Amino acid sequence: MSVTIKTAHEIELMREAGRLLNIVHKELAAAIRPGISTHELDKLGERVIRSFGCVPNFLNYNGFPASFCISVNDEVVHGIPKKSRILHEGDIVSIDAGLIYKGMHSDAARTYGVGQITPEAQKLIDVTRECFFKGIEYAKAGNHLHEISAAIGDYAESFGYGVVRDLVGHGIGKALHEDPQIPNFRQRGRGIRLVKGMTLAVEPMINAGRADVEWLDDDWTVVTEDGSLSAHYENTILITDGEPEILTLAE
Repeated sequence: MSVTIKTAHEIELMREAGRLLNIVHKELAAAIRPGISTHELDKLGERVIRSFGCVPNFLNYNGFPASFCISVNDEVVHGIPKKSRILHEGDIVSIDAGLIYKGMHSDAARTYGVGQITPEAQKLIDVTRECFFKGIEYAKAGNHLHEISAAIGDYAESFGYGVVRDLVGHGIGKALHEDPQIPNFRQRGRGIRLVKGMTLAVEPMINAGRADVEWLDDDWTVVTEDGSLSAHYENTILITDGEPEILTLAE
């Protein structure tokens, strides 16, 4: 495993990459409504990214055909935007996005309700978001990576939710996916010691039902095996001497 420690200059570039990505998410959140297609959201987000002089880092990544992963209801991650995929009142939609700014990557995901959603769906979204914040309480230099994993998984499972095992968070920097992998559930070992200057994409993926998932025939879209709703929340963070800096929540 080779975990990169970022230079001061690289961190500055990642701060800007994160700040811009947060703006992209806000633009997309404002556009979500019943009747819009996931294709329209994808194209809107791509226009915003390119207006900053940046590049969407998901586009053509390992052959992925769009700029955003947009996953609806029982779709966990990696949903491919389509003109035929129309959002309806009561749906929940996860948007996973990233961009490249001067050679450095950012990555963040949010799950939104479409119009009025059920209290159960809102609770899943809220708990998934809170899982991230429970995890990064341990994202400090000197702590161990899997303290983050345990905090995320324990919190989600306390609500009876399933924590996806097949997909994990990751390091990020000059590449979208770097070492280390960051599971969202308790591990046997402690994992690596966290060091100031590491940049990580921490991303709980939580199912209302069981943890089991399967891949659709498009080889990208991951869905819950039992058809239950799934939520996703992710930010790019920087390890510091104190509290972690959340790069993709900065204005």
